Amino acid sequence: MKRILWTISSILAALGIAAALLISLNLRGEEPLPAGETLQSTPELIQRGEYLARVGNCMACHTTQGGAPFAGGRGIETPFGVVHSSNLTPDKAHGIGSWTSAEFWRAMHHGRSKDGRLLYPAFPYPNYTQVTREDSDAIFAYLHSLPAAAEANRDHALRFPYNTQAALGVWRALFFTPGAPQPEPTQSAEYNRGAYLVNGLGHCTACHTPRNALGATTDAKAFTGGLIPVQNWYAPALNAAHEAGVKEWKTEDVVALLKTGVAPHGSALGPMAEVVFRSTQYLSDADARAMAVYLQGLPQQDRKVPATVAAPPASAMARGSKVYEQHCAQCHGDKGQGEPGAFPALAGNRAITLSDPTNLVRVVLQGGYLPATAGNPRPHGMPPFQQFLSDEDVAAVTTFVRNSWGNQAPGVGTIEVYRARERRGL
Repeated sequence: MKRILWTISSILAALGIAAALLISLNLRGEEPLPAGETLQSTPELIQRGEYLARVGNCMACHTTQGGAPFAGGRGIETPFGVVHSSNLTPDKAHGIGSWTSAEFWRAMHHGRSKDGRLLYPAFPYPNYTQVTREDSDAIFAYLHSLPAAAEANRDHALRFPYNTQAALGVWRALFFTPGAPQPEPTQSAEYNRGAYLVNGLGHCTACHTPRNALGATTDAKAFTGGLIPVQNWYAPALNAAHEAGVKEWKTEDVVALLKTGVAPHGSALGPMAEVVFRSTQYLSDADARAMAVYLQGLPQQDRKVPATVAAPPASAMARGSKVYEQHCAQCHGDKGQGEPGAFPALAGNRAITLSDPTNLVRVVLQGGYLPATAGNPRPHGMPPFQQFLSDEDVAAVTTFVRNSWGNQAPGVGTIEVYRARERRGL
């Protein structure tokens, strides 16, 4: 009997220690909120906050199609269920009208709501924790200047146990540490400004870094590319020349890509097109250049030389050539040369030869649409072919363009096309 009691006591003590450790890890860096704090808003502060909210692309997630700006309710699909964005308007019942700037800062920096509830990292506070208090206050002032929208927040639709605060607390203890921008003393002020924007408000690593089974990223794999969960677009590596690295580009070309969605060596499609449309096209010239300088300064991956790529079957190349001639050559050219300023070249295009062909298949099926921006207000687009081409045709034509005009990459199978259709209900 004594042994049983001792065992139970030991288990309870271990659980108590684990709970205390979990709580302490979730409270690290937090300080008591000041009482009665008020923020003195000015037109200049509001204007700055509007700019910063655009840099953070806040409206994209916190606005439903046709809904009031920042009124929340947009469902964000994750592998664990759906998270609904919250109302950020100054409505006191449903929005942040009763919040203080300190409570808003705590949400940005610590991922904790006004009532102390832990927030889900679909709100990218693992990145926003890098945002300064001054910038957080500016965004808060801007949001409080908006018309209040009496839109009730929607409950999340997450599976058990992901819908519990306990599970979220464990996730945070394992994968989240509050941070602050750490300028590199050996780098220029421009580089450090770019690092702040890219790693903080820009939250670029949220897409361009692979995630583990629990949806977390790690600094060690930052910018190395990854499949965006549920959306199933591949966000290419930003630190690899054979994917989306820009180290060898002219800085002004990187700026052009960020602000217009097009550049001599690449263009923005898929989720990145939305980022350019809603966010980066509004960057100031100085901030766009700072981001470009930082991205060009990323340490580059050592490219692993792939084994010799097996030549695709002659039958697939022949079929792909015929499909290309009928549907693609009129825009992209007989030799995949494209047309500058209108249609991208396919020859030598690294987006075509990515080891993961997901994006190419998606573009053929769903079409490719550049963002309409101030610098490129009427971009050309590529129509979808999902209704015209069979899975065999799509596999053949993508295999053909990946292995023509000097391109070399593994062929695409019909199963990959089928999966792309299935994932998006095409």
